[in-house]
Amino acid sequence: MVEIVPFRPEHLDEVLGLCSAEGWRSLPDDPARALRTLTAPGVTTLVAVAPDGVVGLAQVLGDGELRSYLALLLVKQSRRREGHGTALVRAALEADRGGRLDLLSEAGSTAFYERFAHRRLPGYRLYRT
Repeated sequence: MVEIVPFRPEHLDEVLGLCSAEGWRSLPDDPARALRTLTAPGVTTLVAVAPDGVVGLAQVLGDGELRSYLALLLVKQSRRREGHGTALVRAALEADRGGRLDLLSEAGSTAFYERFAHRRLPGYRLYRT
């Protein structure tokens, strides 16, 4: 049985392990910064916890009223296709007061997100030059 719960500092090592397994270095490279990022004001971080530990996480950034952005969704490779990603997204939507989440997705994950009620919009990620 997997339970979706709010992130707590004791989940940090397992969350960083999930990120490392995906090759995502920004959080594992600085655990203190990762903890601040996952618990910052306006951030809701949820984890999927199984009896053997954390198997997924979702991070939502929002203003608490209208706008929310699904910044991170990750499920452990060996636990995918078991419904944990769907459960995390649904819990994130429930936690959001505005009832919607904006997000950017990788090309290979669009079919996953299209299963939810949605409206497709163009998106950009801007960088400092």
